[in-house]
Amino acid sequence: MKLISWNVNGLRSCLAKGFLDFFNEVQADIFCIQEAKLSQGQLELALDGYSQYFNYAEKKGYSGTAVFTKKKPINCTLGLGIPHHDKEGRVITLEFEEFYLVNVYAPNSQPELARLDYRLTWEDDFRSYVRNLDVHKPVIFCGDLNVAHQEIDLKNPRINKRNAGFTDEERLKFHQLLEAGFIDTYRYFYPEQRDAYSWWSYRFNARIRNAGWRIDYFCTSKSLADKLQTANIYPAVFGSDHCPVGLEIL
Repeated sequence: MKLISWNVNGLRSCLAKGFLDFFNEVQADIFCIQEAKLSQGQLELALDGYSQYFNYAEKKGYSGTAVFTKKKPINCTLGLGIPHHDKEGRVITLEFEEFYLVNVYAPNSQPELARLDYRLTWEDDFRSYVRNLDVHKPVIFCGDLNVAHQEIDLKNPRINKRNAGFTDEERLKFHQLLEAGFIDTYRYFYPEQRDAYSWWSYRFNARIRNAGWRIDYFCTSKSLADKLQTANIYPAVFGSDHCPVGLEIL
């Protein structure tokens, strides 16, 4: 089974920049997107053979997630079930026979860490959410988690120590998430790989220089370790300030 995740930074914008070229080429069984920036009824998308699930933010043109899947789920749940978290369209959970698939767009801590306290609360609640799912069946969660876990996961760790996405607090929360029983699948296959990034600033020719961050992930329950086949990053795919990431699993 092939799974893809991509923060498209506005689906309508990405459609104009070749989204469907990659979508049709990669032929994923499940394709997750973050930062769709859509309101309900704003876009009709013809994707033959795929069921479509959207979670819209209340604020127009902000956040939002979607999942396109060839495999029909048993059930779809939007959000974490916590009202003050669920206004921004950040989480979609699809239940399948063998596993839960959670598509997530984690909140950004913002410049000057204006939203760091909220982010840390959100992290605790998200960890609790996926741990509770894992009690019932294995979990695959993916998306823009807005954190570079280790120094190897961004080009310039020293100068970014207190920037959103690389604070000690956010990195600790991600470590705690993995310690709760999950695998960062890219590091599972490539523990020492450097210069492998999924997001680049639009400033300073960062993508041309590959001065990026790895903040987009596929993580799975440890119980799925023997089913993991490969994890991928697609840096040659443009259309957003992020590139797609992927996972293949038995």
